[in-house]
Amino acid sequence: MTDHRTERISEALREELSELIGYELSDPRIGFATVTDVQVTPDKRHAFVRVGVPADTDKQQTLAALDHARNFLRRELAARLELFRVPELHFEADIATELGGRMEHLLKRVKKGRPRE
Repeated sequence: MTDHRTERISEALREELSELIGYELSDPRIGFATVTDVQVTPDKRHAFVRVGVPADTDKQQTLAALDHARNFLRRELAARLELFRVPELHFEADIATELGGRMEHLLKRVKKGRPRE
């Protein structure tokens, strides 16, 4: 069970990371990656950041670029948020975005009356 403070920290990290990754990182390997979810551990030392990567972008390359920018992101978060300790960031690809594209394709096929292959 997560406490209210952990949820507030997760939401604040998600908002700030979305802005930082979307507008302030200039690495072309990141592309149009979006932060979909942030889960902070109960001890508030680690944050697992789920990143939605478009299907036409290389997922491994995007995650490698975000790992490379990890220290910059933590430094910017420390300046923007008033936290005692900024959690260590761990980036992972969000599979829900991949499944969402597949689901959309299947729903279009059902709408047209075509069965699944």
